Amino acid sequence: MARMTPISARPTGYNGSSLPPHTGGGDDGRSGRDGGDRKPDFMPNYGERLRRARLGLAVAMTPILMLFVSFTAAYLVRRGFLTFDFTSNVYVRTWLPVQLPWSWLLANTAVLVLSSITIEFARRDITRQSALAPVKSIPGVSLGDERHLPWLGLTTVLGLVFLSGQLWIWSVLASRGFHLNTGPSSSFVYFLSGMHAIHLAGGALALMFADVATLLHRPVESRRIVVDITAWYWHFMTGLWIYILVLFTFAAQ
Repeated sequence: MARMTPISARPTGYNGSSLPPHTGGGDDGRSGRDGGDRKPDFMPNYGERLRRARLGLAVAMTPILMLFVSFTAAYLVRRGFLTFDFTSNVYVRTWLPVQLPWSWLLANTAVLVLSSITIEFARRDITRQSALAPVKSIPGVSLGDERHLPWLGLTTVLGLVFLSGQLWIWSVLASRGFHLNTGPSSSFVYFLSGMHAIHLAGGALALMFADVATLLHRPVESRRIVVDITAWYWHFMTGLWIYILVLFTFAAQ
């Protein structure tokens, strides 16, 4: 009688090897032990982007600060510099007092300080919107109609008013006979205020970019990064202008 060979209960492959275990599900075996909890790789990490943007801002502000510190050192050295007068054979000081329009300067400074306050309100408002965005995305959840003041647009207008005020102050100085090449003191005033205006204009362009992003309804998280970085840069420029204004009190003497 022929001997029967027992059939294995475990299925085998074509060459006799065991088949792999079935992973289950309809995802082609890609749902591993933690596959259901893993976030998609294409989801942007806005928190990490904000931290990197703040670090980049700190790095960018360092050379700006060093630039104005070097201007201050050059001012102190040049202010005490004496020139030999060959007609009288004596050393004379060529530093001429500058008649600064202090009323216009203080008014323009108040505009810049006010813009720094409004942009801080804009930064806090966009931070709050970003924190509530996940809650608003839940179906059936409503936080009511929230009214947001246009702090960002108001800051943009105030920044442009400050830059226009700088142009007016320069025209007042020119009408008083103080031009860029009048003397080292007037050159110092024009150059220092002009460099500050150029850097502040860069912040104004960033504000306009944030305004356009708001009108286009960009994601609130990405808009928060732009507003946050611009706000801290704007505060830096406000403090720098107050520092320059203190130097102007010595330049006028």
